Parts: sequence; structure tokens; C-alpha cells
Amino acid sequence: MNAPDFVSVRDVRTRHLTHGEGDPVVLLHGIGRSLEDWTDTLPALGAHHRVYAPDLIGFGLTDKPDVPYTLAGLARFVKHYLDAVGETRPVTLIGNSLGGGVAQQFAVMYPRQVRTLVLVNSAGFGQEVTLALRLLAVPRLGERLLTPDPRQCARVVRSLFHDPTFVTPERCGHALLLAGQPDRARAYLSVVRFLGGWRGVHREWRDTLTAQLAALRLPTLIVWGAQDRVLPAKHLTHARRLYPHARTHLFEDTGHLPQVERAEEFNRLVRGFIGEHA
Repeated sequence: MNAPDFVSVRDVRTRHLTHGEGDPVVLLHGIGRSLEDWTDTLPALGAHHRVYAPDLIGFGLTDKPDVPYTLAGLARFVKHYLDAVGETRPVTLIGNSLGGGVAQQFAVMYPRQVRTLVLVNSAGFGQEVTLALRLLAVPRLGERLLTPDPRQCARVVRSLFHDPTFVTPERCGHALLLAGQPDRARAYLSVVRFLGGWRGVHREWRDTLTAQLAALRLPTLIVWGAQDRVLPAKHLTHARRLYPHARTHLFEDTGHLPQVERAEEFNRLVRGFIGEHA
């Protein structure tokens, strides 16, 4: 598999990784994260698909310009990214956390370019969210909390996993690298404050987005980790109600990143789902 490189997306220097050939799949990471969250997914799906994994605008090692960071803006960036890499076919979107919200927004804005959706511990299904993100929404406090600090980065990584063996020095070091990127705090806080506030995730955008997407009835797989400490697994119950046509799966003893913590099972499940809708 190739190493990540960079592509210009409307003058935004964008880090990405591509792998494989076949029907296209796009992997969208969560808030404050990067394409490394898909390290185990890329080779598994790349055996039969053309897989694209970008660092979203404002995150990872992609540029972080001073622009409005909204779900619509992030979805538009994904569209511009696909234009930049010359991908015009309908895609499968696989989004984790924030990436799941972006995937849903993309599907509403560009329904003809979406074949299937896979939502992984996705934003959009409830008000409850970890205290850490609610604190970041508070003016001035959020700015102080995002100052790069090894101990804070380690706490963030620990919050993502149920099994502590996944909290490795390498993952903590990568989190610290991401935390130290120029203008990272501005982009991160802009997204956090668009999505929610001290009381949790705003209801207005959730209700609008899920109503619009439900009307499309796109083939959808929704998965969750039962021990998610960022977006609790009770959100899966809401997702089943909002998208009764969707297939769902709950990974036991799993946190916020089932594609990492349950990689083999996750990849088998996703490959089978995509194959049914090829």
C-alpha cells in the first residue's frame, strides 16, 4: 500500500491515501482525527475497491484555512476532493463519528453520487456527547483546553477505546502530532461549536439532516461500539427509529473506533454489505 501523499483541492493542500481498484469507497474520519483511523480498513477494502481516505479540511495534516466549518462545508470539501482525484462514479461513504455526519450531509447534497452509506458511531443521532467536547464548546475554555499537551492527548486516545491495549505510545504520539498542527484549534473549535454546545449536540441540524436523508432511503449500514464513551451506544436505538430501512450492528466490548478495535469483524461486515449493493 502506498504512503499518504498530498493533492490540491481548490488550493487546499490535502493529505490523502488511495488504494486498490474497483467500485469507489470513501473513508471519513472523526473530529480531531486523521486517515490513520482507517489503517486496518484500507487494505481489507482495497482488495476489491478503489479506496480514498482523505484528511478532512481543518484536520490531520491537511490545510486549515480560515473558513466556516459546517457539515455542509465539510461535505462540499469531500465533493471537491473527489473532483480533484477524478472520481465521478457513485461512491460508498464510510464515516466514523464526525465523518458519519459528513457522510450523511454529502448524501443529502449529492444523492446521485452515493451508492451506499456505512455510519460508524456516527454523529447525528442524539444530544449526548462526552463532557470533553461539551467543555470545548465553551468560549475561552475551549481554547485553553486545546493547547497541545502529552497527558491530554493520551487521555483523548484512552477515551476512544474499550480495550486499553489499543492505547499505544504510537497512537498517543500521533495524537500529539495532530494537536500541534498550525491553526488546528481554530478549525476544531469551529466544528465543535457548530455541532453543539455545553448542553450537548444541537437538535436543529440533527433533525433536519436525518429527515432529509431518511426520505432518500439509501442502502445504509449503521454500526456502534457498545462501550463508546464519546457518543453513547443508546444513539443506535435512535438511529434505528430514524432509519428503519437501515441494517444495524452492535459490537460488544468496543469503544468509539470499531474499525480499529474490531477490525476483522468490521471489515467482514462492511465487505458483505457493500457486495450486496454492488
